[in-house]
Amino acid sequence: QVQLVESGGGLVQAGGSLRLSCAASGRTFSWYTMGWFRQAPGKEREFVAAIRWSTSITYYADFVKGRFTISRDNAKNTVYLQMNNLKPEDMAIYYCAAGLYTQATDIMSERGYGYWGQGTQVTVSS
Repeated sequence: QVQLVESGGGLVQAGGSLRLSCAASGRTFSWYTMGWFRQAPGKEREFVAAIRWSTSITYYADFVKGRFTISRDNAKNTVYLQMNNLKPEDMAIYYCAAGLYTQATDIMSERGYGYWGQGTQVTVSS
């Protein structure tokens, strides 16, 4: 059973930085795609970033390009989301997700992921 545990959320001022972590367990993740999604109050969950575990190829939503970086640490089975220059509109619950053999067409969609963490709150004050 895949387990994903996020951490690193919190309160930060606009322009500040946070690093989210997603500790993954229960599988060998070589064939998985790891993603970050977020959901703001009253809005649908949306794609933020993803990384292919085996190749480290990354994908980003347009609104975070140049500000957020996704990476993974094989030894720790952990995926990170480094968030810089945070804006009030980045405030949301951030979810880690894992998908096995995720199709390229599904990387930016929830249907590409079968496992989800519980989420971590990111609050950005203006």
